[in-house]
Amino acid sequence: LGLMTARYLEQEFGTPCIDITPMGVVETARCIRKIQQVINEQGADVNYEDFINEQTLHVSQAAWFSRSIDCQNLTGKKAVVFGDSTHAAAMTKILAREMGIHVVWAGSYCKYDADWFREQVSEYCDEVIITDDHGEIGDAIARVEPSAIFGTQMERHVGKRLDIPCGVIAAPIHIQNFPIGYKPFLGYEGTNQVVDLVYNSFTLGMEDHLLEIFGGHDTKEVITKGISAESDLNWTKDGQAELNKIPGFVRGKVKRNTEKFARDRGIKDITVEVLYAAKEAVGA
Repeated sequence: LGLMTARYLEQEFGTPCIDITPMGVVETARCIRKIQQVINEQGADVNYEDFINEQTLHVSQAAWFSRSIDCQNLTGKKAVVFGDSTHAAAMTKILAREMGIHVVWAGSYCKYDADWFREQVSEYCDEVIITDDHGEIGDAIARVEPSAIFGTQMERHVGKRLDIPCGVIAAPIHIQNFPIGYKPFLGYEGTNQVVDLVYNSFTLGMEDHLLEIFGGHDTKEVITKGISAESDLNWTKDGQAELNKIPGFVRGKVKRNTEKFARDRGIKDITVEVLYAAKEAVGA
């Protein structure tokens, strides 16, 4: 809605529009240069290159960190990204372009931004996923087994089940993702917060190297490659219609809970009444 409004104002009234999200070192510099261009087109004569250099060298530590041995330990590690289109696109670019991390897939639940999102991230990841089905995202995460997830609070829950760390970057989120201290995500100060989030979301340290040397990483058996259960049940037309009304980011969980409820009671056909009964059983 914001971008549509800005473009309307630009077309109808000539109000300048800048659509670059200043998240990450590269995009922040692009945004400032675009502001410089717009101001100069209005008759001014400004040059923000000194400001960009000063901020990059002395305020943001991201450029320095990207050359450090700690960041080199991240090079090639697999990650997946999911969230609203703006944050997911920005994080995908930062991971791939600024930190050398392999983004296996990037996704968004903003279907209305699908074309824009694909345009933004296609060259920085192997696959693009557009869906609001949380169950599908859970299965996609389990399928590729990344070293880290960057997503919503829902992906964080998936990560807990699969023992994969998750950095929360987009709504739906939890109050714990709003620290009391000043921790911006945008601009040069924001680059430091993003780097901290990325670094702390990966499992690093000497113990990883020792585990690789002694072959201790895969001591637990991988039971499943998917989150959603294989369905041996039949969803009736009214049951499926009611399920489809549930918001996408929780629909998969409701579906799994309902199917477990049905199996435990020997029910083969899931009607709308069964869905409601399952909801009551879990106290939802």
